[in-house]
Amino acid sequence: MSEKTTILSTIRNYGSRLFRFIRGRVRTEEEAEDILQDVWVQLSRLGNLDEIESLSGWLHQVARNRITDTYRQKGTESLDDLSYEDEEGNLNVKEILLSDSHSPEDEFFKEVFWQTLMSALDELPENQRQVFVWNELEDLTLQEIADKTQENLKTIISRKRYAVQHLRQRLQALYDELNND
Repeated sequence: MSEKTTILSTIRNYGSRLFRFIRGRVRTEEEAEDILQDVWVQLSRLGNLDEIESLSGWLHQVARNRITDTYRQKGTESLDDLSYEDEEGNLNVKEILLSDSHSPEDEFFKEVFWQTLMSALDELPENQRQVFVWNELEDLTLQEIADKTQENLKTIISRKRYAVQHLRQRLQALYDELNND
């Protein structure tokens, strides 16, 4: 079977599932399509697909990496965007925290992460902490928060930005500490 036939078969077998995976992690369908296209380009550049142990795992890892790269380029301000790079690829914090994995390493990371997050939230001024909690943990939109508090939307956006900046610093310190062990 030729490489072209193998790639086309892979696209047919994994295309819609991989698109749904990507679409669930980005804001627009266009972003998801662009990232999926990048995954296929990277697949086409491989010399021998038989060298990949788990094709599905490889495709999802490349997609995660491209999603992370997209968010890094945009500098977005959300808990979804708290991703850090390790030796094997990228670590999406929210994905690990919400995963069903119960390995000792994941459980330890979840516990330490939540302790660090709660401690960092306690360091924030009340108004920044409340905006972050409502938006990220209780899924209120920034507009809903502005309506609820009867404050200007730009004020709410600013509070969220400051909260995320502080939390990123604290979580980066945690990542650095765990990565040096």
